Amino acid sequence: MVVVRIGELAAEVGTTTRTLRYYEEQGLLSATRTPGGYRRYGRDDVTRVENIRTLAECGFTLQDIRSFLAFLDRPLPERFRAAPMCEDALAVAARRLASLDERIDVLSRLRDRLAQRLPELGVGRSEER
Repeated sequence: MVVVRIGELAAEVGTTTRTLRYYEEQGLLSATRTPGGYRRYGRDDVTRVENIRTLAECGFTLQDIRSFLAFLDRPLPERFRAAPMCEDALAVAARRLASLDERIDVLSRLRDRLAQRLPELGVGRSEER
């Protein structure tokens, strides 16, 4: 097993050492320590961090992602096809989608109200002149 330091892992996955430390604080990532206190990660941690980032980019929260810990060390496409994870993953994804839909609805209503008020506030008049 190849072991890398925190800066090497961060560079390889395109993130920062601060983010990796945050993932560690959140219980998503763990490191061994050298006698000098440096964090050391295995090659499997590259896949884990890539999966965390992919799920976060899809709208999952870190709390959501924590429920998938047992599945983060393999490439996600393989794990999403596996039966043990499908039901849990679908339930979390459905909750996240419902939450995003609710937020989109709230933001859309706020946007519509603001758009209706802009003419009353005189916005756009200077463009007409």
